[in-house]
Amino acid sequence: MIKANDPTRKSWVEVPADSDFPIQNLPFGVFRTQSNPTPRLCTAIGNNIVDLAVMNFMDLLDDVELDNEIYSNRYLNDLIALGKPKVRQLRDRLADLLDEKNDEAKDMAWHFLHPMDKVEMLMPLQVGDYTDFYSSLEHATNVGSMFRPDNPLLPNWKHLPVGYHGRASSIVVSGTPVVRPQGQTLPQGATQPVFGPTKLLDFELEMAFVVGKPNAMGTFVSVENAEDHIFGLMLFNDWSARDIQSWEYVPLGPFLAKNFASTVSPWVVTLDALEPFRVAGPVQDPQVLPYLQFQGAKNFDLKLEVEIASKTGANATVCHSNFKYMYWNMAQQLAHHTVNGCNMNIGDLCGSGTISGPTPDSFGSMLELTWRGSKPLKLSDGTERKFINDGDTVVMRGWGERNGIRIGFGEATGKVLPSANK
Repeated sequence: MIKANDPTRKSWVEVPADSDFPIQNLPFGVFRTQSNPTPRLCTAIGNNIVDLAVMNFMDLLDDVELDNEIYSNRYLNDLIALGKPKVRQLRDRLADLLDEKNDEAKDMAWHFLHPMDKVEMLMPLQVGDYTDFYSSLEHATNVGSMFRPDNPLLPNWKHLPVGYHGRASSIVVSGTPVVRPQGQTLPQGATQPVFGPTKLLDFELEMAFVVGKPNAMGTFVSVENAEDHIFGLMLFNDWSARDIQSWEYVPLGPFLAKNFASTVSPWVVTLDALEPFRVAGPVQDPQVLPYLQFQGAKNFDLKLEVEIASKTGANATVCHSNFKYMYWNMAQQLAHHTVNGCNMNIGDLCGSGTISGPTPDSFGSMLELTWRGSKPLKLSDGTERKFINDGDTVVMRGWGERNGIRIGFGEATGKVLPSANK
């Protein structure tokens, strides 16, 4: 068992019962404060963040034997590059220091503990490349049935994890506003396109995995070894402009409808911390080709939800889904991504694709929840939403829970601002 995951551990730092960040989590992020605007690495426990640079300065992390510069880096990439054994050693040491049975760091806590609401969380990764998959059977079937009722799934869908290469530069950390995008659309009944702000702005509930180990160009990562190359997971909101998408996607797929913004949670939760939530995924039928076949449980039981909050304070939780529903798992996604010799780099992100479940309340996008706007959702003040309005904030949350231990991701939030052309 991974030492830091010990379910019997408790911390001398107060951890509320519903916290995403017990001592068994210890995710990684990057933060700064008003008093010290220099970005540096941190972890989270309860409602506090732990300044790893200060911990290291106080010689509390000497046993881990990392270069001092690692803790003061702008991004997590160099830490991730050290490999899972070294990061596991760091998590174990942090768990020991924060354990209620250990007073070694307790009296010095005021130096390295900061309330979460008093710090600014930054984009934790330098993302070089980003790929988005389309791996939920329910989502693919729902969307396909709207546009191809007689043939919802295309012939290739159950044979390979469908994906496309997205835009890394517009991936932003939780709390960053999103400007309503503009583009061409073809209004219903029209024969010529028009230009303007999207009228069908949508969220997509996703998880994203972080590549933690590179592969050289011309080599591939086998499905058996894929998890050695996956450092951890983040919440991911792949914002989408549905009317722009429907006009532009033939013949080469998503473009302006997808590349304007994607929102991630500020915390990367290690695959180690998520180990207790492994489950078997859906049965894959027909049988996949040998390079995509795997042994053991590769899915993860992580509850997911989406809330919409208006600028007036009205709100509604519109989706309850679960990462375990994914038809294609992360190991298969990475194996397929690299089977042609594509080289992946540390910090690359791979989005799961929209995560929809079997029931209407588990659909992971407004396109599905409102069935192309034909079934509007109601917020707490009675106002309706077919898609996302200006001033709305979309909040995504995710966590696993087992034996009284909850391992979560915090939130991925984004407020929609009016189009720059409005």
